[in-house]
Amino acid sequence: MKNLVKHLLILFLVSGCAVGLEKVKVNIDLVEKYVKAVEDEDYVTMESLLAENYKGFGPSHSDSTTRETALAAWKENIENLYESISYERSRNAGVIIKDGPNKGEWVSNWAELVITYKNDRGTVTIWANTIYQIQNGKIVKSYTFYNEADAMRQLGYVFINPI
Repeated sequence: MKNLVKHLLILFLVSGCAVGLEKVKVNIDLVEKYVKAVEDEDYVTMESLLAENYKGFGPSHSDSTTRETALAAWKENIENLYESISYERSRNAGVIIKDGPNKGEWVSNWAELVITYKNDRGTVTIWANTIYQIQNGKIVKSYTFYNEADAMRQLGYVFINPI
């Protein structure tokens, strides 16, 4: 009987891990689909992957966006500013946090982002990291980090110390 309980416990733990790993894989696939939609300028797919209550933060501390404003900004940038966006060396990692203030399903994407601007304004290459929270098969939250000053410097902007 003791061995049976031990084997059932092991089976339960392995099964639980397998279910968790499968959920993480599904979430990573969702983020990869979103990244591809960004690269392909596919607003319909982007919209379908963002939850109605989506909230995005970054890259600046005070930046925040909703689903509607995020999609409008992407559309504006693609139509008027960006020639192309490419996620080079893109990598993802997923985790399920069981409790605490950050409880939930998360995927972190980091990439060398190559953005080519329209009208021969140039190309920039930046390191970017976005962390996505997933609920019910949709992206509900994201935090994006990259060095905006580096992108501007690559485009020829010069920063002058005001003192």
